[in-house]
Amino acid sequence: MSDVIHLLPDSIANQIAAGEVIQRPASVVKELVENAIDAEATKIQIIIKDAGRTSIQVIDNGKGMSETDARMAFERHATSKIKTASDLFNLRTMGFRGEALASIGAIAQVELKTKRAEDEIGTLIEMAGGKIENQESILCPKGTNFSIKNIFYNVPARRRFLKSNTTEFTHIEKEFFRIVLVNPEVSFELIHNNEVCYKLKACNLKERIVNLFGKGINTQLLSINADSSIVQIYGYVGRPETAKKQNNKQYFFVNGRYMRHPYFHKAVMQAFDRMVQPNTTPDYFIYFNIDPGSIDVNIHPTKTEIKFENEQAIWPIIMACIKEALGKFNITQAIDFDAPESINFPYTSSSNETFEAPTIKTDPNYNPFAGEQKSYKRNDSRGNWEQLYNGFEKQSGSSPFENSESFFSATTGNRDFDFPEATEQLLEQNDEVQLELNMEVEESKAIYFQYKFKYIFTTTKSGLTCIDQHRAHERILYDQYIQSICNQNGVSQKLLFPEILELLESETLILNDLLEELSYLGFEIEPFGKNTFSINGIPSDLKSSSIKDYLLRIIGDAKIESKDLKLEFKKKMALSLAKTTAITAGKKLDQNEMMDLVCKLFSSSNPAFTEENKKIISIFENDEIEKRFK
Repeated sequence: MSDVIHLLPDSIANQIAAGEVIQRPASVVKELVENAIDAEATKIQIIIKDAGRTSIQVIDNGKGMSETDARMAFERHATSKIKTASDLFNLRTMGFRGEALASIGAIAQVELKTKRAEDEIGTLIEMAGGKIENQESILCPKGTNFSIKNIFYNVPARRRFLKSNTTEFTHIEKEFFRIVLVNPEVSFELIHNNEVCYKLKACNLKERIVNLFGKGINTQLLSINADSSIVQIYGYVGRPETAKKQNNKQYFFVNGRYMRHPYFHKAVMQAFDRMVQPNTTPDYFIYFNIDPGSIDVNIHPTKTEIKFENEQAIWPIIMACIKEALGKFNITQAIDFDAPESINFPYTSSSNETFEAPTIKTDPNYNPFAGEQKSYKRNDSRGNWEQLYNGFEKQSGSSPFENSESFFSATTGNRDFDFPEATEQLLEQNDEVQLELNMEVEESKAIYFQYKFKYIFTTTKSGLTCIDQHRAHERILYDQYIQSICNQNGVSQKLLFPEILELLESETLILNDLLEELSYLGFEIEPFGKNTFSINGIPSDLKSSSIKDYLLRIIGDAKIESKDLKLEFKKKMALSLAKTTAITAGKKLDQNEMMDLVCKLFSSSNPAFTEENKKIISIFENDEIEKRFK
């Protein structure tokens, strides 16, 4: 049997390495910008075309490279950061594995221009498919200029699986945020398709956060700071009232490097316990300074998963510094058990006024018992006690509850006590259980009862029917919104004062694609400057306070799903709006409102279940009720 193990050619090995390091255009941006930061650049410019498909250019004013270093940078595992194995445990720079440039050169066309400050001329290197095609000396400014064209041109399968330009630019934007938030002393400029998306000057950390996410976040941030022998923690956390369900403003950084850490995230949420609504997450920008020897960053090619030596010891420090910030800014509710019994209002006067105590005048001749005297005599009916039972002979043999109809009519607005008739049947079709309710109701005779302002009770032919009012209203609104989208005739309500919505560049691109579909729901939205929109009208059922939350939720869903604005995404838009506008538990309804809700529910497409297949109606059958009294 011949030998079966052999070495892979360099071209194939580089493509395999590129599959781990370079997942999409955002990975190229990350690696090149981190190299520029390691080169001590103070100004970095990123120029993107077609979300990185066509070209990615990163220009910096860093130290530059010599001719030999420029050529060696494209070799596998060539790095200036590591000389011995022990250096792995003392890393404070970004790149160190020596795989980035070799991987990029293997799957793209690369052009490098670089020059050091002490050199008179620079170096030009052109590379494609992992091979050097040209190397010469040129005139160029100090620093490094990388131009990456036609990413994955020689790997068609990888290029075909790239997402839409909007999605890919969203990933680039995420990597951009992670880098600029940890390097506020460096100025950045991001240009996409010849349009300046971000232009950030060198500043302090808080200014950098405000410049990225808008001026509105400035008043929402609380500073945190903790210094111990184990770790130094600093940064900002958001106020509890600003927590959102879909929030992308959670960042951890350790030694200037972004990281994901579910364990520390749980510590943050524990510190905000009972201060934020369920399923919401507050903003936080938390930075760790720790001994590099106590962490390991070399466990994943993307270097975002970092292993700590003593995570359990850092947990209480995180909680303590966040709770201290919340208490320092009076976010937590204070209970004062020594409140004064009265409130004293001090009075000051510029003149020498004298004050006399008020006097109480009384009438000494006043007699409250004077005037008309009435005498009261006890009416002794012991002699004719039989009269007390007059009329009972007529009711002998009858139930005392037989004439209780008057009581119910009094409590229901003098309605006749006739229950609505309904026929329900559970059918199994296509392995799904559906509830068909054929209801013949005389609206004027219907009686409904609201339990805990959450459930509506009424009677049917087979028993007692319980309806979840929130889910019922959600079902009704969903059918209405779907019909509005299909018919393109949404009803809009004008706002007295338009709402201004500020978005990120990637969010702006998504919202522009959604404007037409949102207009079918009843929204009137128009551009109002760069990355800003004016909301002039909203659906009639939507509260003005929920406008921004709904739009941000829809934009977030579009980011995740990489939508194509097909029917499935339109359904998701309608469902999200129905959830936002539906009446909630705790809403008190009168008889007319309950009657209207139930009638609309039974006329909907599927009264038994919501669009998410959640149960709306539950029936307590007569047999079940009777069993409880046996």
